[in-house]
Order: sequence, then structure tokens, then C-alpha cells
Amino acid sequence: MSKIFKFIAKILLALLIFTVLWVVIYRFVPVPGTPLMLIRKISEGTPINHTWVPMEKISPDMAIAVVASEDAHFMEHNGFDWEQIEQAYTEAEKGKRLRGASTISQQTAKNVFLWPGRSWMRKGLEAYFTVLIEFFWSKERIMEVYLNSIETGEGLYGIAAVAEKNFKKSPDKLTKRECALIAATLPNPRRFSSKKPSKYIIKRQTAILKEMKYIRNSELSPVPAK
Repeated sequence: MSKIFKFIAKILLALLIFTVLWVVIYRFVPVPGTPLMLIRKISEGTPINHTWVPMEKISPDMAIAVVASEDAHFMEHNGFDWEQIEQAYTEAEKGKRLRGASTISQQTAKNVFLWPGRSWMRKGLEAYFTVLIEFFWSKERIMEVYLNSIETGEGLYGIAAVAEKNFKKSPDKLTKRECALIAATLPNPRRFSSKKPSKYIIKRQTAILKEMKYIRNSELSPVPAK
């Protein structure tokens, strides 16, 4: 039995070292692709439209928009918004529609290192990678990777791809309204379009724009005040 335990311990140590090195490398190197891109390509034959751009070449309003839409306490939490998790759990217990409470850090961990799904194993690995990126990366790096790895439309990944495809401009030229519009579609970018927004998406865009004003002028802003 001791040999089995030693073998398992070696495997776990090797996996620990590998995953830590993986995260550290991506602290400095652009992420070339994600598991979701590969899955979509293999299972659906969907072309991959993805261009990595550094943070300084993305409109600062885009970061504010996703914080306003997806994770208002991004700059304050350590990867997990326990208040939102508790609220979502309470709402589910009362029979309300189950909603996500994943932070931008959790979504980044899932997008970059894992496959889509709802199994306990994947959620556990998501939590593990979230802890790693919060420890080894800065908030700015997490945001940079998030904005470059999220699915933004059919075959579109990252802000550069959706800016060029839907708005015919580079990501640094996106307006506040366009940033809010893109953020409004992120919960389901293959169902909702930022090019031809529905009434529901326009409504979400309006709400996000209002929240952006508050975020921009507070300590919650991911963009330094000028």
C-alpha cells in the first residue's frame, strides 16, 4: 500500500508543479487559445477568430463595462464573491431561477485552463486555478486575459475579434455604448448579438451604462483615475 500512496503522491506533486508553472508562464505570455476554442472547432467546425491584444490597446471602458456587468467587486475580492455566492444560494433555495455567481477571476480560470461543464470536478478545478491566478497574477493581468479569452460571438473570441467583426474598428476605438453593448451579450454571446442587439440586450446595455458611471468614479474601477 505504501508504494501506491507514494506513487499517487508523486503524481499529485507533478500535477501541482505543472499547473503552477502553467499559470506562471501565462502571467507573462499571451494565451494562444482556450479549450473552448478547440472544442468548438472539433465538434462544430467553427472557424476561430481570435487576436490577442495588450490591455493598452483595448478601450478602458471595456474593462469598466465587464466589471459593471459581470463582477462589481472584482477589484476587492480574492477571486470569490462570497456575498454573491450566498445570495445566489439563498435565491435557489427559495425556488428562484438559478443564476451564476462566478467572478471574472473564476471565469478566466475556467476559460483558459478548463473545459465547459457543471460537474463538481470541474468546479473544484476552477476554484483551484482561481486561487492560483489570484496569487500569481495581478488584477490587471486577470482582466487582460479575460478580455482576450472570452467568447464574444459565433466563432469570435476576445474583444479584438468582436470589435473588428461587429463594429469594423480596433478595440481601442470602441465607445462606451459599444463596450456596454458587448458586455450585455456576454452571458450568452452565441444567442445574443452586439451587431444586431435585441430589445432585451438594449435594456441590459442601458443598465450597464448607468452602472459604469458609478464604477468609473469609485474605488471599484479597474481603470486608474486620470
